[in-house]
Amino acid sequence: MALKLSFSIFSHVGFKRYLARASLAILTTLGVLGHVAGMYEVPYIDQIENLLYDTRVRLTAPGGTDDRIVIVAIDEASLQAHGHWPFTREKFADMMNNLWDYGTAVVAFDVLFAERDESADVDLLRVLAEQEGDEAFRQKLDAFEPLIDRDRLFAESMQNGPTILGYYFDSNEETAFETGQLPFPGFELHESMMESVYLPRGAGFSSTLPVLMDSAYTAGFINNPLIDPDGVVRRTPLLHEFELGVYESLSLATAATFMNDISIPVFVDASTWMGDYPPLEGLEIAGTGARIPIDPQGAVLVPFRGPAGSFPYVSIGEVISGTVEDPGVFDGRIALIGGTAPGMEDLRTTPFGSIYPGVEVHANVIAGILDNSFRWEPAYTAAAEMITVAAFGLLSALLLPLLSPVISTLVTAVLGLAALAVNFYMWDVVQHVLPLAMTLYTLFAIYTINMLFGYFFETRSRSHMDSLFGQYVPPDLVKEMSRDPENYSLASQKRELSVLFTDIRGFTTISEGLDAGELSDLMDEYLTPMTRIVHESLGTIDKYIGDAVMAFWGAPVFHPHHADQAVGAGMAMLEALDELNVDFQKKGWPEIKIGVGINTGMMSVGNMGSKFRKAYTVLGDAVNLGSRLEGITKMYGVSFVVSEDTAHSAGRFVYRELDKVRVKGKDHGVTILEPLGLEEEVDPEVIDRARQFKHFLFLYRSQEWGPAEEMLHKLLENEPDCFLYKLYLDRIAHFRENPPGEDWDGVFTFQTK
Repeated sequence: MALKLSFSIFSHVGFKRYLARASLAILTTLGVLGHVAGMYEVPYIDQIENLLYDTRVRLTAPGGTDDRIVIVAIDEASLQAHGHWPFTREKFADMMNNLWDYGTAVVAFDVLFAERDESADVDLLRVLAEQEGDEAFRQKLDAFEPLIDRDRLFAESMQNGPTILGYYFDSNEETAFETGQLPFPGFELHESMMESVYLPRGAGFSSTLPVLMDSAYTAGFINNPLIDPDGVVRRTPLLHEFELGVYESLSLATAATFMNDISIPVFVDASTWMGDYPPLEGLEIAGTGARIPIDPQGAVLVPFRGPAGSFPYVSIGEVISGTVEDPGVFDGRIALIGGTAPGMEDLRTTPFGSIYPGVEVHANVIAGILDNSFRWEPAYTAAAEMITVAAFGLLSALLLPLLSPVISTLVTAVLGLAALAVNFYMWDVVQHVLPLAMTLYTLFAIYTINMLFGYFFETRSRSHMDSLFGQYVPPDLVKEMSRDPENYSLASQKRELSVLFTDIRGFTTISEGLDAGELSDLMDEYLTPMTRIVHESLGTIDKYIGDAVMAFWGAPVFHPHHADQAVGAGMAMLEALDELNVDFQKKGWPEIKIGVGINTGMMSVGNMGSKFRKAYTVLGDAVNLGSRLEGITKMYGVSFVVSEDTAHSAGRFVYRELDKVRVKGKDHGVTILEPLGLEEEVDPEVIDRARQFKHFLFLYRSQEWGPAEEMLHKLLENEPDCFLYKLYLDRIAHFRENPPGEDWDGVFTFQTK
């Protein structure tokens, strides 16, 4: 059943049109795969991808406040309370001492201390001592100067607990220089690995004073060379290479210190089977075994908890002065010192907006390390994206050309939702960030190609079909034909069809009683609803022959139930005529009556005529019989006559058999019947009388004139004005005087058309 349905749809669409659409869609998919493979770039895709990434970050951020990390903010209030930036190291020493008193576990600085904090008072005293030549005073000054050395005071305060300092690397060889002292690298690389390790590489650095670095637990770099081209911070490196040494970021160093552990690089030997696959694929926290996935550049996607303010903030001024309202907020926590004041130029753009403190970016990364909650883009992400694009692209490329526009829209929407579901599963469950833009772009592009192709093709086809069949068939039928024009032509062919003829009785008398204008109006009001009925039943108007209408069903669009359609149209015409006569009476026009004849059989259909004029019409004996049937309706006093072939094909209706006739020019008799209506709508008494009349015909053809006549009289009791019954009474009287002979076949022969 499924194969049969598929074949039917495929043949309807047409192989050539399907192949054109599918090929164009497959080429589009291949073009998208070229972008994914890095062969070229499709404009604006990166921007769309970033937008989709930012949206997913915002929608899935856990929210809430993580109180394990407290941000000690260098804010506007602290600048007003303690003077301009930078503060003296003495103030930082006071801050450190208070933080240790509060029970802080780790203190980390998103701040650079590259210069000494020189005391202007000491410098002035030394100048005076030199000028006066007071050697004793100078010796005392040398003895007391260490006691008022602010850098030393700050350094000594660090030694009371684990302190992480900040520094940064400069990757620009033209501007880079080296100042300060670097911490020991986390690990070192061999020169042979430099071609396959893609960590950010420093050409120089600006680090902390040696006196401070020597007192600190360790240090981490605070710069981020991996900000996206649109200026948004989405990822940040945990590792940085400098002269074969690999250094930890402030976030990594702080988290490892807080966990009292170290990070170990995870290498994979991929040289023999994965080509350029980077050997460094992660970091492992030694004590817990938790693995931090990193990309080829040693970076992680920042696991944003939410918008700015997702961590508790305390003003640095309050910590320096020891006036923190709730010191318990620091107990056992990480204190992260960084600038939040606008003038300190440490505000970043993130998926949550353009005003996001850089220090809170570090806090998010630290929390991600503590929770091991990083989403990641491994080196095989491009391959995974190619598989996804190819799968959805080929599925839509092969499927959409088979479907109507509405179904194509629904299927594309379903495929889009499926792509979103797969992507969200990878994002939320597997923690794998699979690019989404190119998959959606592929679906949209293939959908658009099919819609545009269908629109232009259908417009052209509809115009062509309209020029061929527009004058014969209704617009809806032309639209259906335009979907598959290869199956329709004006060429003549043999086909079983049903043909209908109607004619106004006494039209000559009617036309003589009306002037030309009234006659034209009457014909217009009569032919319009008749034509509409033909069109609504999917019939084809062959021609108007004066007051007569000729129509047929089953061509140019084949329908297996064309006989049902034709009989239904004939019944509808008679019903419409009753309403028309009411309007005609109001206008003073004469009442009109029509005869309807229908036959079903093999006919020649096509564009026929001469070189000067052609028409799409039907020809053949079956057509001629249909015309004869309309002509003999008045002979039996009925409005509607069909042949036995039509009645057999249109089995939904109830019929009354009228006679067996031999029309002029034919040797064989044909059973003719009168349609009474749909079986479920006809009165049971009417059906019963039709059965009685059929029994009468049996008696009549058996030449049992007495019983036949008796049955007719019984039928006349219920229908005293029935012309048909009186017709047969006259025939019986005739045959009694002129017996037809023993070889009579019961067929009545008409000598005229």
